[in-house]
Amino acid sequence: MSAHPTVVIGAGIVGVSTAIWLRRAGVEVTLVDRGAPGQGTSYGNAGVIANCSMVPVTTPGLIRKSPKMALDPNFPLFVRWSYLPKMLPWLIKYLGNANDADTRRISRGLTEIVGDGAEQHHALSDNTQASKWVVDSDYTFGYADRAAFEADAYVWGLRREAGFDPEIIEGPAVREYEPNLGDDVQCLAVMRDHGHIRNPGGYVAALAEEFQALGGTWQQADVWDFRFEGDKVTAVETTTGPILCSDVVLATGVWSKPLMKRLGLTIPLETERGYHIVFEGAENGPSMPIMLASGKFVATPMEAGLRCAGVVEFGGLEAGPSKAPFALLRRQVAKAFPHLKAANEVEWQGHRPAPSDSLPLIGQVGQTGVYVGFGHHHIGLTGGPKTGRLLAQMMTGQTPNMDMSPYDPARFAG
Repeated sequence: MSAHPTVVIGAGIVGVSTAIWLRRAGVEVTLVDRGAPGQGTSYGNAGVIANCSMVPVTTPGLIRKSPKMALDPNFPLFVRWSYLPKMLPWLIKYLGNANDADTRRISRGLTEIVGDGAEQHHALSDNTQASKWVVDSDYTFGYADRAAFEADAYVWGLRREAGFDPEIIEGPAVREYEPNLGDDVQCLAVMRDHGHIRNPGGYVAALAEEFQALGGTWQQADVWDFRFEGDKVTAVETTTGPILCSDVVLATGVWSKPLMKRLGLTIPLETERGYHIVFEGAENGPSMPIMLASGKFVATPMEAGLRCAGVVEFGGLEAGPSKAPFALLRRQVAKAFPHLKAANEVEWQGHRPAPSDSLPLIGQVGQTGVYVGFGHHHIGLTGGPKTGRLLAQMMTGQTPNMDMSPYDPARFAG
């Protein structure tokens, strides 16, 4: 047993999950983040445990469609054009995967991470204070009509191949299933046996409390470098001083990129700027998570009210929120739920970590003792518990019962 702990950098869903599974295996762990647990990217997601979200954005035809999407003010994709030259190398790699062979390869990799997401959340949180935030529920996709659903045949074909076959509801049965939907939604594709989190930030914070109850150590600090002896990590350098370690887990989302450069890897990773609005104390909203296909947003009932999330913007880490995504989101919500009432509206904008191949990085960097778990794009909440469990297995000498090569950070070497 090493005299020094494992240091987990990042107190979002991936980092906290890893820390818990390591503690359950008897490993001494120090969890470090510059902010409070669960208050970064993990705070602002749509809250869905989306087992079936295993198809990447880069499906065939995206290259042809993307210019029109980016220029359409009513499509939920925004680009800060001044940032385009900086993101162009990543964008070329990203769009290079928009073909059938790569889409199927990526989908297989994502299925292994999210396909049992609800089960993994229960394994992580059952019998802890965090379990109160986990709700077993359907995850429903709303379409204008059957033709609009069938226009997504490629995506649903991949889902069916992975074992996710929807129940289709049409006509008057749509209002019986969800009375508060507007008339523009006449077809539902219902996925059973999914779930959602009623307070994502509170959920991760409760998991961090469980980690400490298990004997883990929490430290608030910003990590800015690694210290090595030869090729092996021996400490992390933080704003409050060095922390000696036996090994490290890097789970800081899009902010992992600078520390990966310290390890000799330049990761093609961009921030996909995500937006949400919480309609506090909402009435006449949905009773379970619904993805509105026309607006590409998810509406999820939560403790505070109705959270509507899903707009995408490319514009880097430094710029503040834009007004247009919030305005579009409000228009789309009003159309989907015409009788929605709320006491207040709270806006949020954050950063999803988007690698160019849409697959997370999970595993050790060479033999450095630095393990990584980041780059989950849209699936971080769903896939975080499984990712943490896999990392804990790898770090305690176990062999995961799946092929880990698709997630190997070495795929970006050179």
